[in-house]
Amino acid sequence: MAKAIRVSDNLADEAKKYSRVEHRSVAGQIEHWAAIGKHAEENPDLTYDLIKELLIGLEELDRDEKVEYKFG
Repeated sequence: MAKAIRVSDNLADEAKKYSRVEHRSVAGQIEHWAAIGKHAEENPDLTYDLIKELLIGLEELDRDEKVEYKFG
């Protein structure tokens, strides 16, 4: 269920700019940032890129798109 929340004008403007680049809605961009931030707080030793790759990998598993990882 969707909820209406208030965010600062600055955050909304930044989300609008990034959402165009990432082809997301403004709400989708803010949700993306929130998810990345949540995972970063839960796993402070992981970089943004690693968190993003892990989330992509989990999505691929959910879609049954398994690909063997090749080292090196």
